[in-house]
Amino acid sequence: MRWGSSRERKSYGQQGMDYRVYRLSVTEWLRYGAEGAGICALVAYAFYRSWAVFLLFLPVGLAYPLIHKKELEKARLFQLGQQFKEGILILSANLSAGYSIENALGNSSRELDMLYGPEGMIGHEFAGMVKQIKMNRPVEQVFFEFADRSGLEDVQNFAQVFKAAKRSGGDLVAIIDHTAGVIRDKAQVREEIANMTASKKLEQKVMNMIPFGLIIYIDRASPGFFEMMYGTGVGRILMTSCLGVYGLAFWLSKRILDIPI
Repeated sequence: MRWGSSRERKSYGQQGMDYRVYRLSVTEWLRYGAEGAGICALVAYAFYRSWAVFLLFLPVGLAYPLIHKKELEKARLFQLGQQFKEGILILSANLSAGYSIENALGNSSRELDMLYGPEGMIGHEFAGMVKQIKMNRPVEQVFFEFADRSGLEDVQNFAQVFKAAKRSGGDLVAIIDHTAGVIRDKAQVREEIANMTASKKLEQKVMNMIPFGLIIYIDRASPGFFEMMYGTGVGRILMTSCLGVYGLAFWLSKRILDIPI
């Protein structure tokens, strides 16, 4: 999954990237807009067999990229959190080896680039931190800015711990090592929850398509079976009620599987 558009990546060196805001590319607008239009066509065919209904639903379908944008934001933040976990563990190892914070960040950035490739978010962040530190910016301020842009609780907690350790003059390496362990444990729990719900989410997608499959199958196997449902007022009301029940079931299934991690 991409972590930002080319424009976002180019602007990174100037002001940093706000991971809380996902900007859809032109390709994504076209792709998800087409998916939304396809969903509208499927609903209009299965429940109404009406071009007028399809045109009525079409504006909602074309707005589907805005709806799907929330899912992309959540996926990117989850990926950033997992990468941050690895980054902090690598940073802690470099600090334990005796590197300064600047050199430790630089080494960590190179290791993260090898681990995640050019699309890795945390490698770019660590590289940007090194550049800012070389410009005599306080390390704790650099971490706080990243924490604010990331919107992740783990990053915010780490920035606060790092600032407190610097001010108190405590054993910075030991404190960071302990914090990295806590972040690792929390990230592993989130990953386990995501893995456990992945199969259920796939089952949900399959179940969501079954009503459409049944309607199309019966209609093809027994032509005219649904004629009264599409050609009479009572039938249209009944199909609209069925669509409402289906929509409620779809919403409930999403809420049940939307476990905060």
